[in-house]
Amino acid sequence: MKSILITGIGGDIAQGVATILRSRWPSCRLYGTDTHDQHGGALFTDELFVLPPAADPRYIGAVRSLLESCQVDAFLPMSEPELAVLGPVVAELGPLRCVTAGPSVISVGLDKLATAEALRRFGLPAPWTIPVGDGEPLSYPCILKNRFGSGSRAVFVVRDKYEASYLGEKYPQAIYQELLEPADREITCAVYRTRDGRTASLLMLRRLTGGFTGWARVIEDNETSRMCEVLAERLDLRGSMNVQLRLTDRGPRVFEINPRFSSTVLMRHRLGFSDVVWAFEEMQGRAVSFPTIASGQVMVRVQDAVVVQNS
Repeated sequence: MKSILITGIGGDIAQGVATILRSRWPSCRLYGTDTHDQHGGALFTDELFVLPPAADPRYIGAVRSLLESCQVDAFLPMSEPELAVLGPVVAELGPLRCVTAGPSVISVGLDKLATAEALRRFGLPAPWTIPVGDGEPLSYPCILKNRFGSGSRAVFVVRDKYEASYLGEKYPQAIYQELLEPADREITCAVYRTRDGRTASLLMLRRLTGGFTGWARVIEDNETSRMCEVLAERLDLRGSMNVQLRLTDRGPRVFEINPRFSSTVLMRHRLGFSDVVWAFEEMQGRAVSFPTIASGQVMVRVQDAVVVQNS
């Protein structure tokens, strides 16, 4: 493997992935893309390319052109908007050149209503979830959030019908969802499934800082681990996905599935849960083994700054 193209390199997840790849394969040439160059992505790649946004009709053609001109060996799309439109390119490249979680995980993970429906279809407990357009929430308080996309943007606690009416009119394509408590029992789960069907998961109790996991502690919970395994099998996971849930007094309740590497990718790599490395090892036909990671270990996100141009 001589070259890898990583999209969304201006973001923290892509930069974490690039850091891991550079460490594991230092001679591999890394290309990065984003919609602009006013970020630190160039520090993590050998060359940075500015492409149109994923919603732009020119985007897919620009990606195809770049893959060909740079003779890219492996392609790693990183963001939900890109995964939503790159299906034809992913299918053309196939699993020997493109790293994704697989079509089933992508289709379910990109749509939060489809996520809740899939959980119920698999016999797993799920928070009630309805489109805003279907009427009032089933109970208050509840959550209103975008049906598509990820992260903590445009997520609101709705306390009564007046707030529901106001927010529902402002966000007509959103969903209402059951408010899961307690808030301090939010778990993010890294889940990896090998090509021969073995599954590993890392459960992390987390605290968000600015929308990202700023602190996390490895925990054990058999019911949650089994739930992650069922999701991986039923969704035919091929590589890595991220499952977000809360440990309620009724047990774990999943509220989101991210069909990509998540913001804890570098943190967990430091622990030995090296799902980025495993994905590329398997791409090259090599078998991977899962380490035993002790619970109780704590990870934190740190910041840095670099002067790239002196006036």
